[in-house]
Amino acid sequence: MNEEKFIPLKNYTERSEKEMIDRAEEFYEEIRNRRTVRDFSDRPVPREVIEKCLLAAGTAPNGANKQPWHFAVVSDPEIKHKIRVAAEEEEHEFYNRRAPDDWLEDLRPFGTDEHKPFLETAPYLIGIFAKSYNITQEGEKEKHYYVKESVGIATGILITALHHAGLATLTHTPSPMGFLNEIMMRPSHEKPYILLVVGYPANDVKVPDIKKKPLEEISSFI
Repeated sequence: MNEEKFIPLKNYTERSEKEMIDRAEEFYEEIRNRRTVRDFSDRPVPREVIEKCLLAAGTAPNGANKQPWHFAVVSDPEIKHKIRVAAEEEEHEFYNRRAPDDWLEDLRPFGTDEHKPFLETAPYLIGIFAKSYNITQEGEKEKHYYVKESVGIATGILITALHHAGLATLTHTPSPMGFLNEIMMRPSHEKPYILLVVGYPANDVKVPDIKKKPLEEISSFI
């Protein structure tokens, strides 16, 4: 049995109450301006930006430090086209057969439909996969824990990092998403979690006029 080594916590910085409040407010003001967009520019994005944001996502807390995620990054136009074709096939079924009427009614104000041009326009697509287990060098299965929770946290950090870097994102979840395994060449024990669309927003982009719930509706202090 391998025993993990423990080392001193060196990088924690304790701050005054005022500093904490100021930093919390500053972060809130930045992140509250994050918006999902559906119209992207085709302007290229430096790969280094994506790499650094992925490294940030990889710092997420996770079950037993198994790090049960994989980020498949696509910039190749032909592969993006294949993803769009497959995604639109599933979306056609969703909007025309699978989705109940109340779901479609809730989506109506956002103007979404089966057509997903952003899957080709945006410079990057990131397939986020949840790994139920890992295959060791010896060919044995290594179990992962709290996979969905861990990948969800990593995804949140990734979206936040990309926003902080100056990019826009869209979380796309066609259902089912099994086609991503084949197109992105990922093994069957990795389950597609989210297809993240990344790039600059189009110059004339518009977003829905929505409001977020106030603190008293999303929290309680006991």
